[in-house]
This record gives sequence, structure tokens and C-alpha cells, in this order.
Amino acid sequence: MILFLHNRYRTTGGEERVVERLIELVRGRLGEPAQLLVRDSAELGRLRAASGLLCGGLAPGDVVKAIRLSDARVVHAHNLHPAFGWRALAAAHEAGARVVLHLHQYRLVCANGVCFTGGKECTRCHGRDTLPGIAHNCRGSRAEALTYAAALALWQRRVTERADAVIVPSVFARERLRELGAPLDWERVHVLPPPVSAPPAAAGDDGPQAGRFALLVSRLAPEKGVDIAIDACRKVGVPLVIAGDGPELDALKTRAQGGDVRFLGRVDDAQLARLRTEAALAVTPSRSAETFGMAAAEAMAAGVPVVVSRVGALPELVEEDALVDPGDAAALAGAIERRWADVEAGERGRTRVAELCAPGVVARGLAAIYGPNAEPESGGV
Repeated sequence: MILFLHNRYRTTGGEERVVERLIELVRGRLGEPAQLLVRDSAELGRLRAASGLLCGGLAPGDVVKAIRLSDARVVHAHNLHPAFGWRALAAAHEAGARVVLHLHQYRLVCANGVCFTGGKECTRCHGRDTLPGIAHNCRGSRAEALTYAAALALWQRRVTERADAVIVPSVFARERLRELGAPLDWERVHVLPPPVSAPPAAAGDDGPQAGRFALLVSRLAPEKGVDIAIDACRKVGVPLVIAGDGPELDALKTRAQGGDVRFLGRVDDAQLARLRTEAALAVTPSRSAETFGMAAAEAMAAGVPVVVSRVGALPELVEEDALVDPGDAAALAGAIERRWADVEAGERGRTRVAELCAPGVVARGLAAIYGPNAEPESGGV
């Protein structure tokens, strides 16, 4: 049995989807039962969340109980803040489970997790020196910034000391954590991209040559560069469809006035799959150092050509011709014109994602990290 721990964010997104897919992969590819013990930041309240951060976690006995009831041999922990903390990992160890810590972001050191503040990349915090996160108010309120800075400085080493193995989604993520002074045993750090499946071909799907618009799937936050995509698509007269929500929605709607831009809000997986069958191209115009690039990978798996910023882990995923400097609307516009409905580029992207992220590939990597008794079932990638 594999027990997953995850503290859901107030605004859910790609990390929640990755956790769900890993659970499916464990059950379907490794043939092992899996359960999820979840906490939800939206339900905790501010005071309770602050208590969890400063105390190193809440109710670690719940983890022990879940391990004993399920007979879990591995605890696969994802976001721990604010409810789980290092105490959850210590409890897992005491109950005899192997602990795997999965770092989707940079939150061991960085309070907002994305190394982006004040409109630009930021690596000022280093190791236990988290004071810049207070100075730059990286959590939106001074009280919350202070709480996070204190909690990270107090407990980051206790978190990492209790991990038998650590997973990061890209080489870039590993090296950025090293740059930030994260207290990790680097011999225990494994690069393992998230699983991404190629969608089944839809009836009548002619590929991206039938596409009618550029597609952007993202949380609407400053670091995602959605404003740059709006400007670029306006320059080349291309319709843009934006799926996602977030704090920048109103500002982006104002910026898009007079252009051919549709805001769909959050969409479910089925609607997102339909959008990708209709898109001529997908864009990921991030300003921040993405640890992977899930939206780009999912578009590539569907055979949609992509254009992305040359930041973070995106160059590990996407070919050179699809990369543009972040924040450069003119360069993004040129790349959109160059790769619009490019079927061959779409097929190359599909192949690349299969090499890195096919469920069978990820299952083999996960089996090696989990240790004995975890063997991927045969049957394709």
C-alpha cells in the first residue's frame, strides 16, 4: 500500500492533477493499492494554518493511524504546508514507512513557491535566510509572510532529514533548489517528470491544421505572462482562448479589450481535451522559472504545437525553435506565426512527451524510488 499525503492549496491547479494521476499510476501500472490523506488550506482558516506552520504540522497521529489501518509501506508526501509539516514525516518514519518527499515547487526555501516577486524572478532567500520573503511581502500580507518565513527557517531541515528519497520534476528544479541552498542530500534527489498520457484520437480530428485559435491554459497570475500572450496574439491577428482563473482576471480582461480573446474560466478535463483538438497552437508565456510545464506537456501529448518562454524547465521539454525570451511579445508573436498549425512540430512534441512522461516510463522510475515490492506491470509505455 502507498499512502499519499497532500495539503491542497486554496486555489487548486496542476499539482492536484499530478497527485491524482500518480495515484492512478500506482494502482494501474504498479498494481499496488493507494490511498490519499488530504488536508485543504481553504478549510483550515488563517489562524489554524498559521498554527500548523509554526508548530511543524497538525495532528501527526492521523498519519500514524492511516498507515496502520492501510498497512502502508511507503508514504508519498506532496505539499506539506500548512497542515502536515515535518511532524507528519516523522510520524510516518516512526510507523515504519519509507518516506518519499515530492517537491513540485521551491517552497522548501521560497515562501510563495515560484521564485517570483515584484514582477520578476527572485532567488533572494537562501537556506534558512528567509528574511527577504518578509521584506518583499511574498505572501500578500505581512503577517502571512512573517509566518511562512519563520516556519521555513525553523523546519526546512527537519522536513528533508525525514525523507528517504526526494522527487523533483526536472533537472532545472533540482539545480534551482541547490542554488537556493535547500538542505537536501543530493544523492537522494531523483528527477522524475509527472505522468502525461496521450489522449485518444477524437473522431474527425484532423490535427492542428484544423485549429482555429491559440490556447493558453494557466492560472491567471503575474508570473504566468498571460498579458504577453494577449499582446502577441493581437499583433498577429490570432484568436486567443484562455482557460483558467486567478487574481489577474479583471486586469487581463481590461487588457484584452478590442482583441479576439475569450476567457473560459476553469474548465474540466473533458472540455480541455476538446479545446486541444480545436487549437492550432498552445502557448506557455511564463515569466517565472517553471519546475516542469504541465500545460505545455499536455498540449504536446495531444499533438498540438507549442510556443513557450525560455525559462525554468521548459527548455528541457520543448525544442529550440519553440522557445522565446520571457516578456517579449514581439518574439512570441513571431513564433506563433512560425509554428501555427505545424503538424510536424506537433508530432515531434508528442514523441518528446512520450519519451519523458509516458505512464510506463514514470512507473518504472517510481518503482525504483519506492523500492522492493514495487514492480511496473508490462504492457507498453
